[in-house]
Amino acid sequence: MRRIFLSLASVSALALAGCGGGSDNNGQQAAAGGENAAPAAPANAVTGTVTLRDAGGQLSPDAKLDLKLVDVSAQGSQPLAAKTISPVNLPQAFQLDFTASDLNPNDMYIVEVSLQDGERHYSSPLKTPVLTKGAKAVANIQLVGEATPGEKELAGYESVKKNIGGMKVTQGTALKEGESRGWQIFKKGNDVQFVIELVDYGDKGFTSTNYAYKNGKPWVIVQEKKPSKDGKPTSTERAGWNDAGELVLKQNQAGSKVDVLSDADANTLKSQAEAMYAKAGGKK
Repeated sequence: MRRIFLSLASVSALALAGCGGGSDNNGQQAAAGGENAAPAAPANAVTGTVTLRDAGGQLSPDAKLDLKLVDVSAQGSQPLAAKTISPVNLPQAFQLDFTASDLNPNDMYIVEVSLQDGERHYSSPLKTPVLTKGAKAVANIQLVGEATPGEKELAGYESVKKNIGGMKVTQGTALKEGESRGWQIFKKGNDVQFVIELVDYGDKGFTSTNYAYKNGKPWVIVQEKKPSKDGKPTSTERAGWNDAGELVLKQNQAGSKVDVLSDADANTLKSQAEAMYAKAGGKK
């Protein structure tokens, strides 16, 4: 009988040792997670991570991430949970806690994500269901950057610039002490659409300016400043206005460095564009 008792005791000791070993292993696996890894989903919560499709994309310290757990089956309903994170450290882990009694198992839920960094807005082109209808309580979301208002106007300008070859063109020149000017005017019907102006200031440098107009008003202006006609640009200024007349494109580029063009410099370009428009016959 004594031998049988010892055997049972040994089995019990081995079982306890096995349980202890399993616990240590789980602890090691939990510790292996990254700092911003998504936390394990507790009851009544949705967890996940937010990343950018452009893996090399950088965010400023002012970036703000808004997350909402929404019921897409009940339009206009209040979010089950919401959270704002700032600053944002990518990949950004999140957890949205909700009240279980608010969940309708017959509805569909998603995590709605919006990231704003200065003028740049990021959104998710894909919607990932969570919680109900067999969906998990985890959402790993990838965001895509949208064009800024200034970039949209610049893209429109580039499109017009590519098509000036099909427009009616006239040209002119003007000489005065210290400078020589030449320009080409591009029209659709009687409307001035685009003007290219070259100004040679001799030893003081050279400028090449493109003026694009919309509805008779300056739209986008791009001016290169160079030491000479054949020299490389030392700076490129870009200014553009949306349909509401708001200055949305303001860039001052020197080499690969792009700074914000001041409102005063943008207004100077606008005045030049208005004077050129009058000279081109845009105003009688």
